[in-house]
Amino acid sequence: MTEKDFIPTRYTNQAGRGSFTWSAPSNIALVKYWGKKQGQVPANPSVSFTLNNCKTITKLDFEKKEGKSDFSFDLLFEGKPKEDFKPKILKFFQRVEQYVPFLKEYHFTIHTENTFPHSSGIASSASGMAALAMNLMSLERELNPEMTDEYFYQKASFLARLGSGSACRSVKGNIVVWGEHKDINGSSDLFGVAFTGTVHPVFHNYQDTILLVDKGEKQVSSTVGHGLMHGHPFAQQRFAQAHENLSAIKKALAGGNVEEFITIVESEALTLHAMMMTSQPYFILMKPNTLEIINRIWKFRAETNIPVCFTLDAGANVHVLYPESYTNQVMEFIKAELVAYCQNSQYICDATGNGAIIL
Repeated sequence: MTEKDFIPTRYTNQAGRGSFTWSAPSNIALVKYWGKKQGQVPANPSVSFTLNNCKTITKLDFEKKEGKSDFSFDLLFEGKPKEDFKPKILKFFQRVEQYVPFLKEYHFTIHTENTFPHSSGIASSASGMAALAMNLMSLERELNPEMTDEYFYQKASFLARLGSGSACRSVKGNIVVWGEHKDINGSSDLFGVAFTGTVHPVFHNYQDTILLVDKGEKQVSSTVGHGLMHGHPFAQQRFAQAHENLSAIKKALAGGNVEEFITIVESEALTLHAMMMTSQPYFILMKPNTLEIINRIWKFRAETNIPVCFTLDAGANVHVLYPESYTNQVMEFIKAELVAYCQNSQYICDATGNGAIIL
């Protein structure tokens, strides 16, 4: 597939007004994407767990208008106008217009809400852009009813990517790969693909308890962060490492090798932060409490042999990952030892999910 495959030649149907509602989840990368090329193309492949509870629910009302003057939309977040979100939506519409050329023909009202607190440090751009892309594809399917399901989901992921890179991993599947990789059939830089390899039952319904260490706004935006990989002294080694780690995690997922999974996932999280500590300018996004939690997880794992591990996004919060069968023991440990290091003792319980759904 190329970008041109997503430019429609003609529409066979018409749609005057209506609405769709989709929910799309956040996701947590196991092998991290950090660094991108022109056009939201990843510098290295990544693989993520799709989450289940942390999601964005977006209703899109559309109404045909006179003429095609410009983009026209209202945005309501949790029922109230949200002006500071609008520039991001406008930029997204500008990026995707050639692929969904009907955009200027409609006035849209976008009602959106998250099931998790906004600015809780959970990637809401991934779930938000994925939910919006699903709605736009539902409208395009009204205009082109012959569209196949495969094309629908591929193009939704493709559009979501143009809003927020990681959003392309929030469309489909428990485990999603984004970026071309020799061991992943059908993998693409243009959209995420559901991981089709064997997955051992130990990784089914894998748990992710998100410890909210710092709920403040991001210290460095993702766009700026990815840009720091241009000319980074360790960039090429990092990109090669990501390819190797994706091959290795594929084997670990198939064989149920939780120890190897833990080694890769924790190494990837620390590598992501190492890249930021060694860029120009440099950043330390972990907080003292992040390090305290990591050390306590390591100590608990060594003492109990319970296969619990951590991963991090580009921030201070800690995702605690573990098999479902250890939920009781790990939750006792989290409540007894880790919650004290969370802002206002806040944490979110989640697990792997199936991607976007229409409501």
